[in-house]
Amino acid sequence: MAEISGEIGRQIGVLINRIGLVEYVIVGDEKELFIPELTGYPLGKRRLRGLRLCHTHLKGEPLTEDDLTDLALLRLDLVAALLLAPGKRTFGIQIAHLTPSTHGAAPHHLGPPSPFDRFSMDAAEFISSLETALEKSLPEAREVSGAEERAILVSATRLPRSEAEDSMDELRELARTGGVEVLDAVIQPRRELNPRYLMGEGKMREVIIRALQLGATMLIFDQELSPAQVRSISEMTELKVIDRSQLILDIFARRAVSLDGKVQVELAQLKYILPRLTGKGVQMSRLMGGIGGRGPGETKLEVDRRRIRDRIARLERELDELSRGRYQRRRKRVRAGIPIVSIVGYTNAGKSTLLNTLTRSSVFTEDLLFATLDTATRKLRFPREREVIVTDTVGFIRSLPKSLMGAFKATLEELQDADLLLHVVDWSNRRFEEQIRQVEEILDELELSAKPRVLVFNKSDLVPALKKKDPLAFIKARQAARTHGGITISARDPETLAPLLEEMEKRFWPRESD
Repeated sequence: MAEISGEIGRQIGVLINRIGLVEYVIVGDEKELFIPELTGYPLGKRRLRGLRLCHTHLKGEPLTEDDLTDLALLRLDLVAALLLAPGKRTFGIQIAHLTPSTHGAAPHHLGPPSPFDRFSMDAAEFISSLETALEKSLPEAREVSGAEERAILVSATRLPRSEAEDSMDELRELARTGGVEVLDAVIQPRRELNPRYLMGEGKMREVIIRALQLGATMLIFDQELSPAQVRSISEMTELKVIDRSQLILDIFARRAVSLDGKVQVELAQLKYILPRLTGKGVQMSRLMGGIGGRGPGETKLEVDRRRIRDRIARLERELDELSRGRYQRRRKRVRAGIPIVSIVGYTNAGKSTLLNTLTRSSVFTEDLLFATLDTATRKLRFPREREVIVTDTVGFIRSLPKSLMGAFKATLEELQDADLLLHVVDWSNRRFEEQIRQVEEILDELELSAKPRVLVFNKSDLVPALKKKDPLAFIKARQAARTHGGITISARDPETLAPLLEEMEKRFWPRESD
């Protein structure tokens, strides 16, 4: 290699597998060589790829940043450079290999150059012990027991740091709901977003290297990625790349139980997937199954665009039929003259818990975002044989995907016939005022801003804990409740619901209440 490289004036490299066979021979130019796509050696769940690179440096220069980036990005077993000296028959060698994860430290060890004729290494034994050390360095599952995926959360944003961190905290909760273990989170403030990678290319490489170092299987972006951005980032790495919208779609696919919910989720997913088929063939091989690929069924990700469009058209017709059925049921309720109360609010504010406590029902509840997706309807009986119908709707969230907003207008049709909206707020959440604004904006989009509503500050039992943890947030919460004029309750405690029931009674039967 050294002799031929000197004769032709180009770098020469070989990629060698674990049993010592040369799998690839690469010829570069004077300064560098380009490693081909290693299709025969996918990384999968392994910590190392199973290939080591040995290549020549014509002017005796040590391993470069490009060499070390290739080592980290491609997870090579090791990289060796033969340090040739022009006009000399002797040369040196320099080795670099990956190291176990240490936050903030370089992900590799760079050995000193040494004369080639004195160099000795049992590569098989060294690589075996290195891989064992890398496995042991992986962080233990700490956020989601039995997590299917391990992710790095990424945000490139023009928002102020505090808002970006709030949004990232919410993304972390979405990941937990989706069964994803979060290993790390990266926020890069930017004046202008990079059209190819969202963040700078160098920072993107750092994030990918960090993800591989920690054993992550995917990157989750807080911002919505365009199809071109997904392709550009995917070309850098074999990790799955999804955005906030796709994560929400996956959670909805898990939670949909009713026929309406399943049809709406499938429709939203196909509309999201369709533009992202361009340029990757019809197999969508990068998505595979699991997070970001669940719902309509993995096989639907492999159909061509024409069949997806046909499927979308069929689902839209089916949704129209379901919508007509819901319309007839709502008309019956309206003709019966029974008042309708709809519970709305930010996701995980306690809407389903309130419905259960008010009506003594057992709608599924859990401390997760979007724990319930389908609309639930129950009767609430007041004294003197009076009753109202209470409906629980899907929770709102910031940056709700447009495809979901369109699809779930069908479910949110229930709100059109409501005589009163109960806007439930998680009072213990320090971002509750921002969440109130988000819900109000979505209600405006749905043309429901004129509907009568009652602001309900829920989770009052958790607010005192703020006094110890964050006194400023506690004072702010108390003041905000007075400013907004809402009713404070704990949906888990029926005794706290008396003021809310009195208010509802006044709204529907004002004279009798007086």
